[in-house]
Amino acid sequence: MQTFLTGASYPLRALGVLRRHPTLWQYIIVPVFLNILVGITLYAGLLVAGFRAIDGVIAGLPEWLAFIAWLLRALLIVVLLIATGYVLVRFGVVIGSPFYSRLSERLEERFSGVVFDAPPPTVGNVARDIARALLFEIKKLILALTIGAPTLLLNLIPFVGSLLATAGGIALSATISCLDFFDPPLERRRLRFRDKLGFVRQGLPATAGFGLVCLGLVSIPLINLLAVPLCITAGTLFYCDRHGNEHALSGNGSSPQAGSN
Repeated sequence: MQTFLTGASYPLRALGVLRRHPTLWQYIIVPVFLNILVGITLYAGLLVAGFRAIDGVIAGLPEWLAFIAWLLRALLIVVLLIATGYVLVRFGVVIGSPFYSRLSERLEERFSGVVFDAPPPTVGNVARDIARALLFEIKKLILALTIGAPTLLLNLIPFVGSLLATAGGIALSATISCLDFFDPPLERRRLRFRDKLGFVRQGLPATAGFGLVCLGLVSIPLINLLAVPLCITAGTLFYCDRHGNEHALSGNGSSPQAGSN
């Protein structure tokens, strides 16, 4: 239980680190601003389109049913807020990945004493990084579908089925959160997807506490805009504490564990 709580405490520790080292905010402000801009644009566009659709639906209803329009608008406001927040979490990591990767590097340099010599941003290196990032997202999607679909079928079991399905869904989502927020230091080692999953598994129950807290933070609308860099900071601190010395990089940023993502 203590190990679980220790893992769960890393986002709070990350908040303290960011407060004590304001220079790290230069890697957070720009992607957060971009996410806010994208979120406002997406939310406003969908909200206007939704209001117009609602007006069209209720146009032929009697006046005494006008309250339905207000109920539908209120429901749309809440649903779009949650949906937009979810979309921003999934794409926010991608939008801010260059900044968050640099943030993670600076943290690891500070707390593990590892000095990074990033490869030059040639066309080949950039294309390779993009390909690995896309492959990583595809593999996370395959993992979610492979485990998520059978988990949904648990609802067919009487009495305990819904409870088991809910627990399985939360565990899967927490695992995906771990993969997202541990990825910067793991990706610098060019670890394969199975090895990244192995890092999560070997760190249990601390990674379970970490993943559940991060999942909760990124599930709160608006708060999740700041939760992404906070959780990436927490994930890097977790890595530094657990495996920073064990997986120290050489000066050229390579690792003997490098492999296909």
